Amino acid sequence: MNATPRYLVAGCGYVGRRLARALLSRGPVVGLTRSEQSAATLEAQGIDAAVWDLDAAASPVPRGIGTPTVVYYLVPPPAEGRTDPRLKRFLARLPAHPARLVYLSTTGVYGDTGGAPVDERAPLKPATDRARRRVDAEAAVREWGTRQGVGWTILRAPGIYGPGRLPIERLKRREPMIRHSEAGFSSRIHVDDLVVACLLAGSAPRAVEQIYNVTDGNPTSMTEYFERVATLAGLPTPALVSRAEAEQVLSPGLMSYLAESRRVDSTRIRDELGFVPRFGDLRLGILSSLPAP
Repeated sequence: MNATPRYLVAGCGYVGRRLARALLSRGPVVGLTRSEQSAATLEAQGIDAAVWDLDAAASPVPRGIGTPTVVYYLVPPPAEGRTDPRLKRFLARLPAHPARLVYLSTTGVYGDTGGAPVDERAPLKPATDRARRRVDAEAAVREWGTRQGVGWTILRAPGIYGPGRLPIERLKRREPMIRHSEAGFSSRIHVDDLVVACLLAGSAPRAVEQIYNVTDGNPTSMTEYFERVATLAGLPTPALVSRAEAEQVLSPGLMSYLAESRRVDSTRIRDELGFVPRFGDLRLGILSSLPAP
């Protein structure tokens, strides 16, 4: 009889907290966070927590990590630079090697394809330092896993939405969006569907040493997404402007996302792991994410 698996979720933010709760029915779970306040939030939800500041080289490795069977690494890279020292510090100092490591990456590693479809075989062409940090992290995961004999799986996710993660405030501020003729393609995934993909990646034997795109399977433009949210939330739809005009009023961070266009193909995770998104219909995903009236 197989022993009950133990889980470590490193990075218990928006996705990580939901993943940790979903894992509780499968075995003991420890949520790794960088602050005592976040740890207290996890404990209040019935999740054992450990605190580790991965930005501080001298920060002690928390004893509460234990000996996990499966590690989910969801900690984002630092905000600057082209590498991910947080991940490398974590891997170098992890006290016990798990059987499986699942790393949550981003579809931004593909860069701009001009709207052309991309699957996991596409070359990596990161156009921003944000994406270059992810490419560096993916390489570190693969090299470490191979060297240590740890099975790894990489999930590449696009824009994540869900309860508390809709552009409601932007719409209330009447921020414009790029007109349809100039808007590129982008992909999305509902947070609950992403959690399901994480569970599959950490348990399916076939997922070892594999990379999967995780989307709802229906790429649209960011403009269409904002318009759908506005309509379903009962808010005015955003005014549409040219890309040049948008650059004058929208934040550089948002414009960096709008500068890239790609249609991400997630057929592989569906075929190999049986992943079926509950919210393949964007309308249903938005409705499930709206705040209660």
